[in-house]
Amino acid sequence: MAWLAAGEGYEITLEDGRVVARRVGGRQLKALPKALRDSPEVDRLRQLAEWLDRHAASCVAQVDAWMVSSLPVPTELIARVWPDEAWQAALRDMAVVGDDPDEAGFLRDVTGDGELKVVDLDGETVRLSPRTVTLPHPVLLPDLDDVRDFAADLGITQQVEQIHRATWTRPDGPDAGRPETATEVRDYAGGKFTSRFGLAARATGLGYRVSGGYATCKVRDGGRSTEASVWIGEPYWDGESETGGLSWHDEDGRAVRLTEVGPVAWSEGMRMAAALYAGRTIEEGGDA
Repeated sequence: MAWLAAGEGYEITLEDGRVVARRVGGRQLKALPKALRDSPEVDRLRQLAEWLDRHAASCVAQVDAWMVSSLPVPTELIARVWPDEAWQAALRDMAVVGDDPDEAGFLRDVTGDGELKVVDLDGETVRLSPRTVTLPHPVLLPDLDDVRDFAADLGITQQVEQIHRATWTRPDGPDAGRPETATEVRDYAGGKFTSRFGLAARATGLGYRVSGGYATCKVRDGGRSTEASVWIGEPYWDGESETGGLSWHDEDGRAVRLTEVGPVAWSEGMRMAAALYAGRTIEEGGDA
């Protein structure tokens, strides 16, 4: 960002999200001069910095939503937002898939003509120009461990957790140990917290919605919307609380049988339940 005149013989700019100053044409100062701290120019830059932070967070949240739901994203849209640094940071190095399921790779750049420059899983840089692409949830990627190894070799880093996102695969068959009519998983039930408020705060801090007595997350899986929910206690209870069972519901609020839960909805629901459970109070001592 360019240096802006701020009066009193100073210039200001943004650096790493904070306002810095210098004498006109001189070296950057270690601290903001007292004469500038309450100036309108500095205040406007601070507001700009706050807006840029919110914008960057909203870009990451949108890309995460595309990935979790495996929604088709118009290639033209990606090309249009790519010049924006915040969008570019959120999208770069995301695994994308074109019209052909074999057209998978990591997004590295967008050409002036709107083509996506992708490093495919053979290490070759290719150009894709399908009408839409998907940013697949990792549970849908075949040979995920190999993809992760390849990403490590390339030095891939992602602002949106995709390749290294924790995943769970639904156990099927008699070994699953659950009746076919089961609608609840209790693998992460019983995690005790000193207060219901603390458990709810953990849920919202992790990005989940708290509604009534539940922490919830919505996922679009296989063309249908499913909501995973974990019981966290009565809303106005101020005593100890603990995590309850995990269940899934369709758009009409009906419980979904575990055998009918899609792979992404299962993985994301289990991820939420595990993340809540991980914050539980750990007892110490001989009676623990």
